[in-house]
Amino acid sequence: MPEIGNYSTLEVIKEKDFGVYLDAGDLGEILLPRKYCPEDLSTGDRIRVFIYLDTDDYLIATTEKPSTIVGEFAMLKVSAVNDVGAFLDWGLAKEVLLPYSEQKNRPVEVGKRYLVRLYLDKNTNRIVASTKIDKFLDKSKPRYKVGEEVQLVIANRTDLGQKAIVNHEHWGMIFKSDLLKTIYPGQKMKGYIKEVREDGKITLAMQKPGYSKVVDTAGQILEMLKEQDGYITVNDKSSPDIIYKLFGVSKKAFKMAVGALLKQGKISIEPGGLRLKD
Repeated sequence: MPEIGNYSTLEVIKEKDFGVYLDAGDLGEILLPRKYCPEDLSTGDRIRVFIYLDTDDYLIATTEKPSTIVGEFAMLKVSAVNDVGAFLDWGLAKEVLLPYSEQKNRPVEVGKRYLVRLYLDKNTNRIVASTKIDKFLDKSKPRYKVGEEVQLVIANRTDLGQKAIVNHEHWGMIFKSDLLKTIYPGQKMKGYIKEVREDGKITLAMQKPGYSKVVDTAGQILEMLKEQDGYITVNDKSSPDIIYKLFGVSKKAFKMAVGALLKQGKISIEPGGLRLKD
């Protein structure tokens, strides 16, 4: 069902000089302005659009892609501040309002970026932002499994490590010992569940825990060797940065994968790299 603040694939039902009208079900007919229409778009075609309210508070569709959607978190830049609140750049012509009542630490400043969550104001149907992150997150104990892949939005750094929002629903923590590279607030990336404690707190990892990651990495090494005519200039003596750049794992995980391939007789280690055995 089409929703304001999200993407939908809708059917063209009318064509006008200034654009086309799309059938948005319970939301009615929504205009897709001509400047967003592909040249060959015609009645009966279906097109994926983002739905929001324009500057006059009319429903409108666009093929442009905002930085985030309603119900999700993102780091957005403040472009202006007035007596109503702050306005955030999210990639569309009409900017998102961050009301003063939804600012956790006032005042926000023009030019700075803040982690916000977008939601739909029930009274106005306008898309609004909030920096009061906690009120939008689930406080109940999550049901993630160890090793499960999740989507992360990186939040602030603490003395323990880096906080992150898990699947736009829960708080999680990547401890310093599991930080394999520099990450930044607002960065979106995949991560893995390392532990869900009895108190519901989530420990995260940047690579898949356990031996399954070794198997995956071993497969990557073999694939790269085959692509490079049986030889690559990286081995267990290479720097952690190079290893992570190539395979996305820690040096420890890489060495475990190399060890497994050595035991299987599939590779040999040379001073300058790894060689695939016939």
